[in-house]
Amino acid sequence: MPIATVFAVYLSAAVAALVLLHFFRAIHWYWHVISALLALTIGLVPIPVEWQAPAIDLFIGGSFTFLFIWGVCAPLFPGDHGHHDRRHAPPHHA
Repeated sequence: MPIATVFAVYLSAAVAALVLLHFFRAIHWYWHVISALLALTIGLVPIPVEWQAPAIDLFIGGSFTFLFIWGVCAPLFPGDHGHHDRRHAPPHHA
């Protein structure tokens, strides 16, 4: 498999994770922790002999890259949890 293909898949997985974080911000913290732990689990579990093929390695690597970056970079994109939008606040009467 050409190295350019591997680089393109891993880079697109990383960019997709960062773009999703940019537009949707970090959601609840435990989803990002679970994502990072799932990525580490995927990365540490040995691949069965029947599944050892370049395309499967690329899929597993891309999944690992996406989940790990989405989980670890979440603190860089804080959400607006707990902040209320003034436009939707109830009117205050004297």
